[in-house]
Amino acid sequence: MRYDIAIIGTGPGGVSAAITAKVRNKNIILFGNKGLSEKMSKAHKILNYPGLPDISGKELAERLSAHLDAMGIEVTQMQAGCVYAMGEYFGIQCGEGMTEASTVILASGVVTSQSINGEDEFTGRGVSYCATCDGQFYRGKHIILIGYNAEAVSDAVFLSELAESLIFIPQGELLNDKSGADIKAGFSEYGNISVRNENPKSIEGGLRADTLVTDSGRLKADGFFIIRDAVAPDKLVPGLKTENGHVPVNAAMETSIPGLFACGDVTGAPYQYIKAAGQGNVAALSAVSRLAKLSREGM
Repeated sequence: MRYDIAIIGTGPGGVSAAITAKVRNKNIILFGNKGLSEKMSKAHKILNYPGLPDISGKELAERLSAHLDAMGIEVTQMQAGCVYAMGEYFGIQCGEGMTEASTVILASGVVTSQSINGEDEFTGRGVSYCATCDGQFYRGKHIILIGYNAEAVSDAVFLSELAESLIFIPQGELLNDKSGADIKAGFSEYGNISVRNENPKSIEGGLRADTLVTDSGRLKADGFFIIRDAVAPDKLVPGLKTENGHVPVNAAMETSIPGLFACGDVTGAPYQYIKAAGQGNVAALSAVSRLAKLSREGM
């Protein structure tokens, strides 16, 4: 099945795009978290969202979620691992399968953590960002997972069922409150998972990545998974033009790849919820216009 529009991300931009596309009677798929944006949910107060004065991030997330439910829009809780431009359509790798869409809207947010030295060089050559997409390639092998969020914990459990061994290195928010203690306790029933509180410095190797250098030494592995809240757009979409980690767009939210649109934080500052929602609306309308053009051309 080929969708009219695939939307990646469930922040205000992705939700706005999904609602507009649904109003225009398009067949859509929305990838993201059912709880929507964790960043938004943690916001104490939002003061500039028209019609919703002094609303908390949690309340805004609940309102957006209710709007999706009212429109009959479901959130597909599968990570989009990679988006391939195939000419007339896009192939979206998710889990062990592929989803097709005539157009795609990126609303995936911005990567706040810096890349690890060597990460970009070995992407696709031992470095992955999607456990369900690439875990199958590491059956019976040794894996290192560097995790920045709660999703990384569940990904570690999934990968441990495939791998011979897995080293979990918590980072970011996982260190802020837990310092790895609760994570170790949660993994206690999995005999092949070990937790190490180390700071990753670089990823090294030859044709493929085989070593993670940390502030405590060198760790060998067959594969390295880096799980963050968002995947850098040029890693998510091979060949996409980016500038300083963001996706340049024009007024129609068009990117450097025809049929691929972007909205919200991924397009750059200002990082505002109202800006993201507005751009999501424009991106959806632009996608609808492209679909009409493709239909007229018989594609």
